[in-house]
Amino acid sequence: MKINVIGTSGSGKSTVARGITQKLNIPYIQLDALFWRADWQGTPDDLFFAKIEAALAGKNDWVIDGNYKRTQSIKWRDVDMIVWVDYSFLRTLYQAVRRAAVRAWQQDEIWAGTGNRETFRKSFFSRDSIILWTLKTYRNNRRQYETLLTDARWQHVRFVRLRSPKETQSFLSDLPLLKPSTGLL
Repeated sequence: MKINVIGTSGSGKSTVARGITQKLNIPYIQLDALFWRADWQGTPDDLFFAKIEAALAGKNDWVIDGNYKRTQSIKWRDVDMIVWVDYSFLRTLYQAVRRAAVRAWQQDEIWAGTGNRETFRKSFFSRDSIILWTLKTYRNNRRQYETLLTDARWQHVRFVRLRSPKETQSFLSDLPLLKPSTGLL
């Protein structure tokens, strides 16, 4: 089974993706880890796309988390399921603020080998703030994802929309019923 977990920054994509990975015992690919380089420098698209292709190559099953709309043609080419973490605005904002504060406090490297760490200044007082990004993109992302649900190009894909932590827990509990590589229930 090939699954892409999408949602606004702070929604819990990585947490849900890791939960799926653990339940199905399949590889986990984090788009942010492929995109971000040292000193918060992004990867140029040609290299980014090549990294994604290499990460997916030869795998029958995977879970990939991340939006990066420009990568849809790569990650959705063979995708079986798209899981949209669609929590309320207040819940998503709360999670984004909490995550930013914890990361800034702990000073752990976010993606191995990049040296990238959150800081209180960057997270709360910068134009590059992840919290500001969540505020700016939440509504637009929801509109785009709702449109994708009815887009004929993706009618072969199973969409799962998780609107609350309770729905997420139920979904994760039911996952052993999914058979990797078959998409069958």
